[in-house]
Amino acid sequence: MKKRIFLLAVMVTGLLFVPQLARAQAAKQGPDIMRDPDMEKEGLHNLEVARQYYQLRKAYVATLQRCEEVIAGNPTFSKIDEILFLAGKSSLNLADGKGKQKADQYVIHEGDKKVTLSAQEFRDKARDYLSQLYNEYPQSPFRSEAEADLKALGGPRPKETKP
Repeated sequence: MKKRIFLLAVMVTGLLFVPQLARAQAAKQGPDIMRDPDMEKEGLHNLEVARQYYQLRKAYVATLQRCEEVIAGNPTFSKIDEILFLAGKSSLNLADGKGKQKADQYVIHEGDKKVTLSAQEFRDKARDYLSQLYNEYPQSPFRSEAEADLKALGGPRPKETKP
């Protein structure tokens, strides 16, 4: 009886430590970044909404606006590569007149003035977003598709060097 209890205790102890050992062996992809859990949760929500707008509704103006909200408010978001990808693809689709929303629904406010973008300005915006993805996130699963789109746009913009 004592042997069984001892064996059971050893097995339970072993099961408690195995996940920690497995986690300790995982390779890190870069430096740890401190992320605000509330901002991360909000970013995930905006990403999910942007995916819905993009895939199901073909609402590229709404997708682009959601993505730009995340880029501006949470640049260290854990899935920023996907946000950049959706922003770039949405801009390309708006440049080509695709989707259920017209490109002139995307408005930039400059003081009291409302400005809409031309097809070339949407292409430039797409190139900026996809270049950022291409240059800053080489391990991203979206990089190869971004690279293909960038070839049609003149290639990725050079990586910006910070002073």
